[in-house]
Amino acid sequence: MTADRQPPNFFSGPYIDRRAELRELAHWLDEARSDSSTLYLAARGTAHLLRRHPDAGIAFLPSDHPAVAAASSEQLVLLGWFRGTRCLLVELGDAADPVDFGGAQFEELRPVAPLLPAEDAGLLAYARALSIWRARHRFCSVCGCPMRAERAGHVLRCSNDACAAESFPRIDPAIIVLIKDRDRVLLGRQASWPPGRYSTIAGFVEPGESLEDAVEREVMEETGVAARDVAYHSSQPWPFPSSLMVGFHATADSSAPLRVSGELADARWFSRAEIAAGKPPLPPNQSISYRLIRGWADSAAPAE
Repeated sequence: MTADRQPPNFFSGPYIDRRAELRELAHWLDEARSDSSTLYLAARGTAHLLRRHPDAGIAFLPSDHPAVAAASSEQLVLLGWFRGTRCLLVELGDAADPVDFGGAQFEELRPVAPLLPAEDAGLLAYARALSIWRARHRFCSVCGCPMRAERAGHVLRCSNDACAAESFPRIDPAIIVLIKDRDRVLLGRQASWPPGRYSTIAGFVEPGESLEDAVEREVMEETGVAARDVAYHSSQPWPFPSSLMVGFHATADSSAPLRVSGELADARWFSRAEIAAGKPPLPPNQSISYRLIRGWADSAAPAE
């Protein structure tokens, strides 16, 4: 792995020991409930219980907290071992709870992510993606019957035994690519972004399409430029709601005419000097897009 891929992208890395084999145990929940050290990550919809002061981070609930004690088995999901301690997601629902959370508040991940330790942010990204999947698959897509949780909350099975269809957590793969031509890169902007911001080209992978095919198609659709020499860089889970951003570098001819379409309002080539000078404003530094651009900008310029 090259230097510009270390450390792992934000929301990524070995922040938790998933120990997926333990999800198969019938008594996994009894063991978790009987372990007084078990930590509970509380969720209300897609918001999680967080503390802001003195140090921002997850406000874990202890095993004897009233909200934990009242939770049913269907509300609990085994996440794994976080910093060496068993950790469960407890989904409390959207209604206000008449219990004390010690000043912690339920907050959405995206706006507070920059304030959090990387390990906390990674765990929250994992939990958020699971919560969204579980909320969107409450009923069987085959026969319409309610789904019930199995394998420590990581599988949903149709309650109609004649159907018994299973649902697994969904991940939507998307490519994100930095297009280069010697000392210039091609960036685009969407009209909804903050003024002046540009970013790398991105888009979802379509059925029957390889990642490399998706890179070439998206770049052509969005900018009219033919990408080549597609090379993998790194990836990043992006639980807004359930994407996996697969990052690439590619090359193209900067003299080719640009034809902007699709979601982009504009696309332009920028020099390494412009990027170094802060023009244009870049995406948030927690994003893989920022890392692709900054890693290129900080590398040595190609020889003439």
